[in-house]
Amino acid sequence: MSDSPSLYLLSDTIDALTTPGTPVFCTGVIWCIVTVGTWLVSTLTGNYSQVDKLWSILPAVYACIVVCDARTTLMAAVTTFWSLRLTYNFYRRGGYAWPPWRGDEDYRWSYVAQGKMVSILANPVVWHFFNLAFISIFQNVLLLLIAAPSIVAHVHAVSVDFTSGNALTSVDFIAAFSAMTFICIEAIADNQQNTFQTEKYRRKNAGEALEGEYLQGFLQSGLFAIVRKPNYAAEQCLWTSYSLFAFSCTGVMIHWSAIGCILLALLFQGSGRLTERITREKYSAYAGYQQRVPLYVPSWTILSNGKGKIS
Repeated sequence: MSDSPSLYLLSDTIDALTTPGTPVFCTGVIWCIVTVGTWLVSTLTGNYSQVDKLWSILPAVYACIVVCDARTTLMAAVTTFWSLRLTYNFYRRGGYAWPPWRGDEDYRWSYVAQGKMVSILANPVVWHFFNLAFISIFQNVLLLLIAAPSIVAHVHAVSVDFTSGNALTSVDFIAAFSAMTFICIEAIADNQQNTFQTEKYRRKNAGEALEGEYLQGFLQSGLFAIVRKPNYAAEQCLWTSYSLFAFSCTGVMIHWSAIGCILLALLFQGSGRLTERITREKYSAYAGYQQRVPLYVPSWTILSNGKGKIS
């Protein structure tokens, strides 16, 4: 199939985004309100995790707004399941509080604001621009883009140019099954990390002797014996799987809506390495863990022999 469906649907998407009253237009309105709101609140409060509080919510909201047929309903169900998992995990880590602009701030923002990654960000003027351009605008653009396959599926379903082919296909079920599998992997990793941290601090507070990974300070067993960032790895795979929905309805493998999962993967390359740098500075044994266990892609040696496990 030619690329024309992709180009037509991009044009139709832009039309829907700029036409008042359409569901796609509503997603754009929400995006504008949230972007301005998170920037203002973060600037006034000095807590730069305002987008973080909405990260697990907005893609599901966007996907639910554009529901119009079986495919978009299935996509909304997948994003809602993802949203419930991530929102719950963010809640139990102290991310939410009342008033809503409070709550824990991601420790990485403070690290970056001190200029430890890029020295110029320590300048208050530059930091405020960074907050506007990257934290508020770019991250909100990304949250809309990772939900773009839902918007494409909606536009395809209501388009007068493509009146057939709206029934679910095997690709839809493959996409849904793959996405749900990766969400379950994330949930397992969440619980392993939560169990480890809870037990570590219980032992510390009780004055008990620490040994093994509790002494070293960071989790190295379970999924974390396979890759260092199982959540990040599964998240990238999840949204890549989600982009298959756009392929299912358009027949175009390389579709413009895939830019969301591509940008997300690029973001995780940076944020993952930032987290690694901070963790390495905090825990002396982390460098050895980095040598044994890959960041995102498991090695055959670890999968076959379990060499990532802590001794």
